[in-house]
Amino acid sequence: MTELHQAAAAGDCDLVEELLKNKKCDPNQRDLDWNRKTPLHWAAAKGQTEIVRILVENGARPCLRTDNGWTPAHFAAESGRLGVLRLLHALHASVDKEDVSGDRPIRLAEMYGHEDCVRFLQIAEMEAKAYRQTAVQKGISLDETDEEWEAQQKENGMDLKK
Repeated sequence: MTELHQAAAAGDCDLVEELLKNKKCDPNQRDLDWNRKTPLHWAAAKGQTEIVRILVENGARPCLRTDNGWTPAHFAAESGRLGVLRLLHALHASVDKEDVSGDRPIRLAEMYGHEDCVRFLQIAEMEAKAYRQTAVQKGISLDETDEEWEAQQKENGMDLKK
């Protein structure tokens, strides 16, 4: 775990900004000891909304997945972090991708009883789908694919296009 991973999880805005400004850490570095979580995954899980914003503004990719296919939205939904889910959705990050078990963030919110997150995600999923369709029609490029994760899934014999 890098210093940026730790600062993101702890919610230390000043340190996160300093590390990113001085280019001391890659905002997309995966922690191999923690299922390939990025600093953004940690911030989302801990409900660090401001850290999520700072990371994304500094190049963190919300589409990156852990070993089991979780996006930052999965972690936010599991932990009931509505503010993080709202921000991710506002930034057009995927809030409806399926993990290797076929679970979307909304399913995790349901399992853990986060009804406010479930209600939000019901609407956000429809809006996200509509936005993707509009983006395709207008030729807007979306950063929704974790190429490294998808290559690993193909190598493991899994065909995941979700």
